[in-house]
Amino acid sequence: MKKAFNQIHPDAQIGKNVIVESFSTISQDVVIGDGTWIGPNVTIMDGARIGNNCKIFPGAVVSGIPQDLKYRGEKTIAEIGDNTIIRECVTINKGTAAKSKTVVGSNTMLMAYVHVAHDCVIGNGCILVNSVGLAGEIEVGDFAIIGGMTAVHQFCRIGAHSMVGGASKVRKDIPPYIRASREPIQYVGVNTIGLRRRKFSNDTIYNIQDILRVLYQKGLNTSQALERIVNEFPVSDERENIVSFVKNSTRGIIKGYDVENGKPDEDDF
Repeated sequence: MKKAFNQIHPDAQIGKNVIVESFSTISQDVVIGDGTWIGPNVTIMDGARIGNNCKIFPGAVVSGIPQDLKYRGEKTIAEIGDNTIIRECVTINKGTAAKSKTVVGSNTMLMAYVHVAHDCVIGNGCILVNSVGLAGEIEVGDFAIIGGMTAVHQFCRIGAHSMVGGASKVRKDIPPYIRASREPIQYVGVNTIGLRRRKFSNDTIYNIQDILRVLYQKGLNTSQALERIVNEFPVSDERENIVSFVKNSTRGIIKGYDVENGKPDEDDF
């Protein structure tokens, strides 16, 4: 069903049972999956690939031209997964020649005024709270939560199942499974509540806690901590995720807590 008073290019590929409310604009090179709702005053530009059963709220701009001076008009895309919610005034830029596409996964929510810059990759089940700003080529792992008004430096990575406190300045990589907060941003504990919500067993959570103690609380440098983790802990998906993430960090990971300014919540340990 298409409402009146909107502009939809006849070549746009629009699925079944899609609703496009009034005063929205859909460009030519656009694909929209079945059951998606496009609210009023939404702009969907060339290169948008939107999944099934998404909801896009007023004022959002999907697949906008990158705010990057190296962009030269090359054909790139912005890919949105199924069941994703894009709230008011969110802006998602398409990719550049660097990676060719920007990706937002399935079952993810981008709250009002979130900005996702060119070539970012956001996983499944993520929540980006109001006014989060992602610079270019940032990676956000599955089920990560980023608090409102957080700014993330280009090329940073935020690991799966992590939680970033609101109004943070993220300049380094944030490993999986942790909570990060304070200024400057630092490790403040394990995201135990989030892990339980995702049905991680208690034994698995305890194992993650033990691994992260070595990484952040034993006074070791990163190389020493990784060596000890590999030697002392049995192989598990969680161990491998943490070790691989840290080894592949090009910006370095955030630091542990400063004992002079407080410790992580005891509930996490």
